[in-house]
Order: sequence, then C-alpha cells, then structure tokens
Amino acid sequence: MLRKALHSKVHLATVTAALPEYIGSVTIDAAILDAIGLRVNDAIEVANQRNGARFDTYVFLGDRGSGRIEVNGAAAHLVEPGDRLIIMHYALMTDAEYAAHSPRVAIMGPRNQIEKVIRYEPRP
Repeated sequence: MLRKALHSKVHLATVTAALPEYIGSVTIDAAILDAIGLRVNDAIEVANQRNGARFDTYVFLGDRGSGRIEVNGAAAHLVEPGDRLIIMHYALMTDAEYAAHSPRVAIMGPRNQIEKVIRYEPRP
C-alpha cells in the first residue's frame, strides 16, 4: 500500500510577486529547490499564513539566488506580495520508504534566503 506523506517543505517564504496573467504555477528560487529536493513540475500545496487560503499547483524554476517566490495564474488572486507561505510537497511511499524518509524543511529568512534546513523524523 502507498501512503501520501510529506516529502519536503518551504516554511514561511515571502511572496515576491503575484502575477494572475502568467501561466499558473509558483516560481521558486533554484537554490531553495535544491536544498530540500523539490523539483520543477512537482505538485505542491500552498498555504497562505495571512489569510488561510490553500491551493494546489506545481513548481516553476526561478533564478538561483534570486529569492523569487512568485505565485502565478489564478492562484495569484489568493496572495499579495509580502504574504508568508508554507509550501508543501507530498510523495506516495510504501511503509519501508516512509520509515527511511526524513522530510527536509527549509526555514526561510529575510529576502527568501534559507536560514536553515531541518529534517522531520517520522519515528518517535
């Protein structure tokens, strides 16, 4: 059996742009993607800390070191520049894969620079 479990997370990234006319996705700085193993086109769930809005979309590649967190397409109406987001990526895992997996979480600081990367341990 496969279970949906957290693969990786970006915690409290700041929206740098909301572009409703752009093709839908969230553009994320390549350095952030690499730090947690998130990939272009991976499906993500996004939660807006300011208003509680949640939406599903996918990842676009942002320039490395740019700090870009741009919400594009229809989802851009759910955010404003300056909002803080939690970006979650899930994966389907067997019990054996789950037992060996520790999700990576990028804790974001000013200008969307990574303050630290932590791991969530699935076992008590």
